[in-house]
Amino acid sequence: MQLAVLPVESDAFPGVARAVNASLQAAKVKGVDETRVSKVSIEVVQLSIECVEPTTACYEAAGHSMSANRLLFARIDPAARQLKLTVTLFDVDARAPKRTEAKVFATAAAAIQGAPALVAAVTQ
Repeated sequence: MQLAVLPVESDAFPGVARAVNASLQAAKVKGVDETRVSKVSIEVVQLSIECVEPTTACYEAAGHSMSANRLLFARIDPAARQLKLTVTLFDVDARAPKRTEAKVFATAAAAIQGAPALVAAVTQ
């Protein structure tokens, strides 16, 4: 089984993006034989296949385009002086999210500290 880890990008929160990416790359997912770390984010993959909505169908198409059975990715969304971090493990074969966790952090520093636990919650 192949896992594709897609980095998150954030111009507004580059430190958070670095922390999340380190946690995503270090994550271990049961049943995965091979992990490949993509150079581009889920959004860039979706643009390349012309399916840009955050939907099951688009994530499935992205997974197929990367020859992956699972996708591991995150989103950083600014929300009224806070930021929301969402981590998703998507099962391409089952055409459904295996697990998604989201948390709102008051500061970037709190998000950096909380990123490893959020990624672990999704991948364990």
